[in-house]
Amino acid sequence: MNYTEIKTILSQIHDPAERLEFVMDLGREIPPIPANHAGTEIRGCASRVEIFRDRDNNYYGSADSAIVRGVLTLLLSMVQGKAPSEIRKMNLAREFASLNLSLGAGRMNGVAGTIAFLESDKVTE
Repeated sequence: MNYTEIKTILSQIHDPAERLEFVMDLGREIPPIPANHAGTEIRGCASRVEIFRDRDNNYYGSADSAIVRGVLTLLLSMVQGKAPSEIRKMNLAREFASLNLSLGAGRMNGVAGTIAFLESDKVTE
């Protein structure tokens, strides 16, 4: 599911708990980090989160909790196929905030750390 589809569905769900349930369901679609590659651990996350970006700007990830996997899937759908220079122009933090997800401060720290990685030029291949 691409980001436009995800955003459309989220806009139709008004109950905060149902929105988070949908996000957790998204976590089942996270593109896993390819075998023989290691992801970069994201600092600031309460959960263990790793992201891998290859030279073709394909993003993969893993997380150890359902809600974080869903949030990571959502963020990766926003940037799939985009170079860091393109991502820096997107204002991911504002776009993510526009989704009105009810996440605690700890998870928002993780979102900020994830966005910082996605905007960096670091390739983990």
